[in-house]
Amino acid sequence: MATQPVKKVVIVGGGTAGWMAAASISKLIGKNLDISLVESDAIGTVGVGEATIPTMITLHQLLKIDEREFMAAVQGTFKLGIAFESWKNLDENYIHSFGFTGKDCWAAGFQHFWLKGKEQGISGEFGDYCAELQAAKNNKFAVMPRNGLNYAFHMDASLYAKFLRKIAEENGCKRIEGKITEVATDSQSGHINHVTLESGQQIEGDLFIDCSGFAGLLIDKTLHTGYDDWSHYLPCDGAVAVQTKSVGEPIPYTRSIARDAGWQWRIPLQHRVGNGLVFCSKYMSDKQATETLLANIEGEMLTKPRVIKFRTGQRHQHWNKNCVALGLAGGFLEPLESTSIHLIQRGIIRLLQLFPTDGIREPDVQEFNTQMKEEFLFVRDFIVLHYHVTEREDTPFWRHCKNMPIPDTLQHRIDLFKESGRIFQKANDVFAENSWSQVMLGQGLMPEQYHPIVNMMSDEELKGFLNGIKASVDNLVGQLPSHQQFIDSYCKVPMM
Repeated sequence: MATQPVKKVVIVGGGTAGWMAAASISKLIGKNLDISLVESDAIGTVGVGEATIPTMITLHQLLKIDEREFMAAVQGTFKLGIAFESWKNLDENYIHSFGFTGKDCWAAGFQHFWLKGKEQGISGEFGDYCAELQAAKNNKFAVMPRNGLNYAFHMDASLYAKFLRKIAEENGCKRIEGKITEVATDSQSGHINHVTLESGQQIEGDLFIDCSGFAGLLIDKTLHTGYDDWSHYLPCDGAVAVQTKSVGEPIPYTRSIARDAGWQWRIPLQHRVGNGLVFCSKYMSDKQATETLLANIEGEMLTKPRVIKFRTGQRHQHWNKNCVALGLAGGFLEPLESTSIHLIQRGIIRLLQLFPTDGIREPDVQEFNTQMKEEFLFVRDFIVLHYHVTEREDTPFWRHCKNMPIPDTLQHRIDLFKESGRIFQKANDVFAENSWSQVMLGQGLMPEQYHPIVNMMSDEELKGFLNGIKASVDNLVGQLPSHQQFIDSYCKVPMM
């Protein structure tokens, strides 16, 4: 069958995924496209994803977004990493920060130099050698030239969707209000032809982008694209979320606090805090989860607690026929490492790189699916690592996580690091060597040896090397304003 040129793009669903796609496609390649987004005011969005990772800055640069304007619009604060509290053991904490720890050499990462220093009694904590981590601990922040600090954002996801909607509409995207009641497909090709709204209006398209959330209206309910269920590796299957008024200055990191059968997030915005508890229903009921969360929040509640059910995994295909799934429609990984918006962004960028202007071709579809599936798998393994490499055995949930079977790909990484301290970043893995080493060391995995290249340094040289890095980190952090001072001067939202 002859391929149909793509002139009409229909995005189904708004929220973060829908409006990110609409803004990106319309602004970056949309000059000769007819782009519409269908959403219903009657259907809410999940809208709890409020923490991001540094890759988001790249998309904003492409879209020529003014950071101060964006941060004020989304009532945002800055993020330098995630504090993991009680994950290794009760009351033992570490931070997984952005940026780099120490200095690498061509043959070995900084962890090898640090390990020998530890053996000699001259190394401090691993995090002492990372500017982002020390700035986070000291509640300091500034946007610096030449990526002096690597950072991301905490933001209000619904305000972000509004901010992106403005960009999309300025670039010709049309928003159509209405609830979809029917999806029609071509009897021969199986491609989607049009969607019908409650009003009877039909919206035709050549390419459909499914941003309908867990409902998967196109990718699942219409095209019946299968799903890889990962709940045997990630047993949490629910979350309860609530917003509270701020009771103090916002910290420049996300808090992830391990609880008896899951973990709690705390994300500070300028005027409020996003709170939630991710939990496993096998070990904790919705009622217990809600009670646990409400017993561990600060400040007046601004919303009622809301329970969200999920199943971790991804579609067999993120792109099936003439439908591309983004966000929750394409797959779900719990927000432990704030990767949800990153995975939406990667899907959008890949779609733009492989955009089917002259028609949908199988090699493009295969390439898109291969890359998306790989990236989801890398994120999955990184999240499983936090649960599995733990010393906690104090509750049935943590005993289960410590003893559960894990993917072979993750087991290999753990074995490699444990035996030799080595980490190799794979293509399409968003987490670099520093992320893996911070989390593995933080969770209590200590390598048995370090790379022999470290022995090319004398003990005195190693001491000077480590002390020099720590001194430059301390010097940088010492010059930074507080996080609140920086927000006040850079992107403060007026009090309501």
